[in-house]
Amino acid sequence: MTDWTAFEAAAARDADARIVDQFAADPDRVARMGVETAGLYLDLSKQAWTREGFETCLDLARSAGVEAARTRLFGGEAINATEGRAVLHPALRATKGSNYIALGEPVSAEVDAVRADMAAYATAVRSGSETGATGKPFKAIVHIGIGGSDLGPRVVWDALRPLEPSIDLRFVANIDPRDMAEALTGLDPETTLVVVVSKTFTTQETLANAEAAKAWLAAGLPEAGRDKHFIGVTAAPDKAVAFGCARTFAFRDWVGGRYSLWSAVSLSCVIALGPDVFEAMLAGAAAMDDHFVSAPLEKNAPVLLALAQIWNVDGLNRPARTVAPYAHALRRLPAFLQQLEMESNGKRVHRDGSAVTRQTCPVVFGEPGTNGQHAFFQQIHQGPQVVPAEFVIVAKTHEDAPESPLWSNALAQGQALMLGKTTEQARAELLASGADAAEADRLATHKTFPGNRPSTAIVMERLTPETLGALLALYEHKTFVEGVVWDINSFDQWGVELGKVLAKAILKDVAAGGPSAELDPSTAGLLTRLLG
Repeated sequence: MTDWTAFEAAAARDADARIVDQFAADPDRVARMGVETAGLYLDLSKQAWTREGFETCLDLARSAGVEAARTRLFGGEAINATEGRAVLHPALRATKGSNYIALGEPVSAEVDAVRADMAAYATAVRSGSETGATGKPFKAIVHIGIGGSDLGPRVVWDALRPLEPSIDLRFVANIDPRDMAEALTGLDPETTLVVVVSKTFTTQETLANAEAAKAWLAAGLPEAGRDKHFIGVTAAPDKAVAFGCARTFAFRDWVGGRYSLWSAVSLSCVIALGPDVFEAMLAGAAAMDDHFVSAPLEKNAPVLLALAQIWNVDGLNRPARTVAPYAHALRRLPAFLQQLEMESNGKRVHRDGSAVTRQTCPVVFGEPGTNGQHAFFQQIHQGPQVVPAEFVIVAKTHEDAPESPLWSNALAQGQALMLGKTTEQARAELLASGADAAEADRLATHKTFPGNRPSTAIVMERLTPETLGALLALYEHKTFVEGVVWDINSFDQWGVELGKVLAKAILKDVAAGGPSAELDPSTAGLLTRLLG
């Protein structure tokens, strides 16, 4: 178990320290707390730790056995102990001819074969040699999935899509029929490919949407060749074939859903972006893997990012974090991180089943900058709760745009959160602007900013397939390190399951025309109301 004694003492000692004062006290702070790797630069110097607190966090990672756990992860051991599975998503982006092993079984040759199969199929679709039932080439893809089968590919497509894509890629996740209706509007069944992504091919929402897509295809296509429009991506290919998929692309159970975008789960993106783009993204992620494995803890980007969060959550009692990507193309990143981090580490028991006695994953939320500045940034600047911020900054987001107004806002927000503004400064500014003394006294407290609020900056020159891959892998490894330090299993998700089971029971009540005796009064009343 992790030894928290020194950590707690350091957090108590640093609780009232001013971030801005640490730069004078530690002249090498920016260099010590900055890391450059895989096309990314991380600046953690505005985090709320002194040099001693920073060193104590590194000691915490060592006492938790982060390095040994990292070895077990990349060695393909059963680190997902509750399900007896390896967790080997790094194998999916390794260079061809690698030698990854999952629970003693070599897997790299299979990974290489699937990647080659995906590339060949994508090339055939893009060239028009792979056609639909009526001989027409595919011009659109409807990607059906939910959770990791949706958020990963969706964040990739939003980040890398060209302004005028040659293939129109649309996503459907919600079981609400409106989602499917919006996706299908304007599409022609003759030129539309449906890709159904489900690890088990039993997910209720995905299968319901797949049935709707299948009916739409049946209404507009002849039976002969119709199945060419229906592709399955799954760890259960037999079920996909039985469902009506003409072709399937497989991934294994050592690929967790929220870590699966590197696999055939992103087939739609491979087709719509091209295999070369996807391979470049894998290479960027592999570069981050290499860094995570080889860099010392004090210069290890995922480790430092994780320790900053643990310091805020467990040391300083700050149970929320905001992520603000200053790039429109990364607008889905906060949603992706919500699943990656909160589904992985939103746990209440240790790996041995005993109850946790500390906080684990914080609430993660965010919006692109500068949109968020005109919404929840009021709270993070002047609210009573301290909410650490993470700014993901792209220096040049578009060829024709002057970028400095965008990224200058990110720099200013980090600076403002740290510096704040005293009541005396606010009063002086009011007087300088022409307010009389009474008015200045009345408004000064309203214009006071407490400051001393931490932030991290993650900077890249451009958002490329390589830097996107590195960024997403950075967050994956950060999540893993946090789980190790908190001594929780980051790779199961039982919290997702209970509601699914109860939903099936309620659907039986719907079919029966009313609530069963087992339902609680509130749920029974709501069911009766919704049945009309």
